[in-house]
Amino acid sequence: MDEHTEARRPGAALMAAPTALARFLETADTRLLEGIFSSGDVTILENFPPHVFLGQAGLARWRELMTGHVSAISDLAHRFGAPQDFVETGDTVHFTLPTQWSGVRDDHAFTEQGGWTFVQTWEDDAWRIRSYGWAVIRFERT
Repeated sequence: MDEHTEARRPGAALMAAPTALARFLETADTRLLEGIFSSGDVTILENFPPHVFLGQAGLARWRELMTGHVSAISDLAHRFGAPQDFVETGDTVHFTLPTQWSGVRDDHAFTEQGGWTFVQTWEDDAWRIRSYGWAVIRFERT
């Protein structure tokens, strides 16, 4: 295991990009996205159209749409569960991150439980998101 690899113990370096991504979703502060995605090919799978965002152009489109999406939600907060399913291959790491979201949209409180599956790559001395997919497993609106 390389000195920068924490795949078996998800420490701060490996969790930095997912944490910044979650904070962006909570705040819509696009500055939090600086440096968290790979400069190469990026793939994002989301539960809003067009659902698949490919490459740097797709990342730019995702950023635009996601900023609008989260701007319509107040009091958005996340809670990560224990990371699962770590696989390390050289400078690439895969893991699944159970996540719970709560917030208010259209005057209704909600709780959403799901999971992110991340592929991160070691790039420019940091872990960068190469891809993620979001899957909702339960949604409750009150």
